[in-house]
Amino acid sequence: MDLFFSFIIPVYNRPDEIRELLQSFALQTYQKPYEIVIIEDGSSLDSKEEVDKFKDQLSITYLPKPNSGPGDSRNYGMERAKGTYFIVLDSDCILPPQYLEAAENALKQDFVHCYGGPDAAHASFTLVQKAINYAMTSLLTTGGIRGNKKSVGKFQPRSFNMGISKEAFEQVGGYGKIHPGEDPDLTIRIWNAGYRTKLIPEAFVYHKRRIDWKKFYVQVNKFGMVRPILNKWHPETAKATYWFPTLFCLGFLFALILFFIGIIVPIWCYALYILLIFTDSLFKNRSLPIALLSIFAVGIQFVGYGYGFLKSTILINFSNKVPEEVFPKLFFK
Repeated sequence: MDLFFSFIIPVYNRPDEIRELLQSFALQTYQKPYEIVIIEDGSSLDSKEEVDKFKDQLSITYLPKPNSGPGDSRNYGMERAKGTYFIVLDSDCILPPQYLEAAENALKQDFVHCYGGPDAAHASFTLVQKAINYAMTSLLTTGGIRGNKKSVGKFQPRSFNMGISKEAFEQVGGYGKIHPGEDPDLTIRIWNAGYRTKLIPEAFVYHKRRIDWKKFYVQVNKFGMVRPILNKWHPETAKATYWFPTLFCLGFLFALILFFIGIIVPIWCYALYILLIFTDSLFKNRSLPIALLSIFAVGIQFVGYGYGFLKSTILINFSNKVPEEVFPKLFFK
């Protein structure tokens, strides 16, 4: 395939993020033509002024539209893009200079119609951002599904950093209306259409995740609620490991009860896991404060996801309603 890349970037009320992202595009070492498609998803605080600052340096198409959510906005951008291969990014990402070179080289060596890249913590990130990044990417917490392992069964790209060919997009019809959860839903439909996916470790981004602890809980809680819906839609992809955060939290409560009646072995097992999280984060981040915050971040992640997963599993499987009726806030119309 003759590769011409179109970056697809939906944005909602984040002009500062777009400025930082476009600054990183200006530093790309890639010498071939490519385009950037920015979809303004009904923002009250638009990014046009920031985009205009880079129009002499970069090939940018700016598309304002009514709000319809990130999935539909990505579809809107891909339908209007000129490229043969789309790269979907979140607006809160920053690209390293070699990003496009790494993506093209990997696709030329082993072409796939869909790839994903990891996310990393930039030196400029806050301590909380780095702790949340650790919780979301560590092998000890997510099993490496967000890009820290070269093989996790079939790799599921995430649309903060995801490539998809125009052919595959047209074949499967793009993203659905669910959010979050539109990423794995799309990936599963890509697999079902006969296309391969892979991880390109060198095509990483710096993913800021500009959220506080409360927003982080809401985010992972939604992730937990979405998974049983995806399991219902795509039962062949359901895994026992999705129960881990729920069982971890219930097990911790049970371990506390046993501790108060004199049985201490279970709580020591949890203490060992917490120590492992602390040590691993300390080794990777070289920071005592980040290591301590990582413990808190992992706790929020497990409680939020675990509760959401349990609640959704019960309601989705023991209700006569369709998921859109049970959790209307997880779907865009």
